[in-house]
Amino acid sequence: MEEAKEETKSFKELGVCDQLIEACDNLGWKTPSKIQAEAMPHAFEGKDLIGLAQTGSGKTGAFAIPILQSLLDSPHAFFACVLSPTRELAIQIAEQFEALGSGIGVKCAVLVGGIDQVQQSIALGKRPHIVVATPGRLLDHLSNTKGFSLRMIKYLVLDEADRLLNEDFEKALDQILNAIPRERRTYLFSATMTKKVRKLQRACLRNPVKIEAASKYSTVDTLKQQYRFLPAKYKDCYLIYILTEMAGSTSMVFTRTCDATRLLALMLRNLGLRAIPISGQMSQDKRLGALNKFKAGECNILICTDVASRGLDIPSVDMVINYDIPTNSKDYIHRVGRTARAGRSGVAISLVNQYELEWYIQIEKLIGKKLPEYPAEEEEVLLLLERVTEAKRISLMKIKETGGKRKHRGGGGDDGDNEEVHKYLGAKKGKLSKKPKRK
Repeated sequence: MEEAKEETKSFKELGVCDQLIEACDNLGWKTPSKIQAEAMPHAFEGKDLIGLAQTGSGKTGAFAIPILQSLLDSPHAFFACVLSPTRELAIQIAEQFEALGSGIGVKCAVLVGGIDQVQQSIALGKRPHIVVATPGRLLDHLSNTKGFSLRMIKYLVLDEADRLLNEDFEKALDQILNAIPRERRTYLFSATMTKKVRKLQRACLRNPVKIEAASKYSTVDTLKQQYRFLPAKYKDCYLIYILTEMAGSTSMVFTRTCDATRLLALMLRNLGLRAIPISGQMSQDKRLGALNKFKAGECNILICTDVASRGLDIPSVDMVINYDIPTNSKDYIHRVGRTARAGRSGVAISLVNQYELEWYIQIEKLIGKKLPEYPAEEEEVLLLLERVTEAKRISLMKIKETGGKRKHRGGGGDDGDNEEVHKYLGAKKGKLSKKPKRK
């Protein structure tokens, strides 16, 4: 692979047409990012691509611009299909296509689970140019929606390709590949890449150009990374301590399970912090609602599972906290990639107990460096113990009381009833004091 030139080329110099340059300008994209500058010339030459770049580096633009420029040359329905591992990322990709294509009348359809299939069928009936989908729901429509097929597509994109190549999606992906023409362009983009790419390369890429705009498993220089080794029983105290030390910042807190997101969100609200959960157990409407509250600043702490770690561009995240260390070390790259995006600075702090030490060691091996420890006096942190323990007890009681009703309604893992969210947002915005009251 040729080395990238030092000077930054303009979109015009890369061969982007005037209509799309204007769209980029409207989005605030003055110059191409590294992955865009390296990928687009090959895309314009009609090559298949494997693009590896850090999260937040403009990967979506790197494939959307060449596809839209090609669409301008020969417009027709079902021109491109983009696959995403998560619903939220699919919606975000479609929004970017629509923003870039607003001046040329681009129509997109989003096919994801958790949203009414009939409405999606109606959208497909309008013959969109771009289909953005999760693999399972795309297969549903290929099987059940009359008149819908992908036999005419010219482009297939796998975004967050390493996740789409996991065995969770393997069967669906094989069926999709059998339903689309072999004569097409195929783009794979991700922040991390696995050995399984070789397998997919043989299946659906022809002489691809591999572009690495980042080292294989890297984080950006503007990201300050720290860890804190702590007793498991004090993890909640350290979490609250860090969040109150960074009061006013926007934070994402990653947990391992859906249940933990709800418990932590309730506990934080009980302590006067504006937290909201998002997890795979929530209905799609509630997930998007939580995400929008976070983006709008109504809540400044998002408690989430790895469903939120991929591709979501929430520009104002100041801090990522790994409350639970990911068992797959590559997920760490995606989690901490939620902050320090597009040249901004950010902080990532990992809370490590004795049971998670082995997983944390794997992360340090992956990123190739030892991280500094987060400075905190345990004596000061434990001043919070009594209040945190009580808040957790109340939260567990609340979950126990509402658990049966939630399961019966089939809406498990939602944000703890909208009324309750608004009650906490409206009534409990005070700062949490670390000093205990004198008796």
